[in-house]
Amino acid sequence: MTFEPQETEPQVNFELQEDEYLTRCVVNTTARTFNLYSNNGDEKVVSCDTVTEFMNVLEFVRNTVDEGTLVYADPLIAG
Repeated sequence: MTFEPQETEPQVNFELQEDEYLTRCVVNTTARTFNLYSNNGDEKVVSCDTVTEFMNVLEFVRNTVDEGTLVYADPLIAG
């Protein structure tokens, strides 16, 4: 018994898409902002209106983000 393929099936190429993930989180305590950078080069800015809101987001970030990803911006000192 021999097998002869019929028409060849069209080949489908699947490009693996990597999930987007956080590569850097910059906390600016003076401006009460969080700059979030992804592996795709996207940047998002989270701005907090109140100190309480900022502290709540900061607590969440500290509990969620890896230490190597979290950095703090240097405060501006008027001189």
